[in-house]
Amino acid sequence: MPWIILGILAAVALIGLLTSYICFRMAFYMPEKVKKNRPEFDIPQGRLYAPYRESIIEWIKQTRALPRQEFCITSFDGLKLYGNYYEYAPGAVIEIMFHGYRGTPERDLCGGVQRCFKLGHSALIVDQRSSCRSDGNVITFGVNESRDCLRWTDFAVEHFGKDCRLILTGISMGAATVMIAAGEELPENVIGVLADCGYTSAKDIIKVVIRDMKLPADLLYPFVKIGAKLFGKFDLEAHSPIEALKNCKVPVLFFHGDGDRFVPCYMSQQNYEACTGKKRLVTVPDAGHGLCIMYDPEGYRAAMTEFFGA
Repeated sequence: MPWIILGILAAVALIGLLTSYICFRMAFYMPEKVKKNRPEFDIPQGRLYAPYRESIIEWIKQTRALPRQEFCITSFDGLKLYGNYYEYAPGAVIEIMFHGYRGTPERDLCGGVQRCFKLGHSALIVDQRSSCRSDGNVITFGVNESRDCLRWTDFAVEHFGKDCRLILTGISMGAATVMIAAGEELPENVIGVLADCGYTSAKDIIKVVIRDMKLPADLLYPFVKIGAKLFGKFDLEAHSPIEALKNCKVPVLFFHGDGDRFVPCYMSQQNYEACTGKKRLVTVPDAGHGLCIMYDPEGYRAAMTEFFGA
């Protein structure tokens, strides 16, 4: 009888371990072949993005034709991280821009350089860990990416000088990245944070996605968390935007489309309420995930100018 019980327990443990590994692969692992074999124009699919496809492709082509400087830094855990710098003018405000989950700078920040230039800003557009040229194969939903953000911020001050002015800009998971960083001690060079369609925490957004898949979120989430710990070597709940914003000392401008079906708009409302610094929330009617700038480009730029004063 004891051997039967031990056999059952071993089987249960094996099933749990296998489930955690599958969750890790689905949620956090980025295969090298996916990083290297993206289509020439990696445009999001779906009817919401279809009207903007040609505009996105044109923005990508324009950005590729611009002069740029490539930078490389080393993360706290030894990864090589890359970014492209597009200078509007010497001394201009620099936006350090972070893309979203399983994304690329061109896909998620399309038109970002053009928007920056219209505002008189320069742009340093980062390949997040596990994306494009940057090292790594594990996505951490902002936990480690926020530490990369702090490293990029320090690099910018070192490279561009103690008088440089910085805005930390992120979309989706990139927004989570900059919001978590906003809860840390930042140099005075950071004049603000722009968080576009960010989530409240990795736990919250993962549960939303699981429910959207018609699966039991409360049952599966613990396996996702265990998978992150065992196979990704990080604590999924170590940091969250909504908690970090309670310690925020820099201005934060939030954008979110109320037609967002991936990251619910209420999450930006909750982040806004938690934020202890100067803040503003701009909700764009009908805009889908990451589409606020496309729905209302003039209003987007005007809100930035008014809020940051630069």
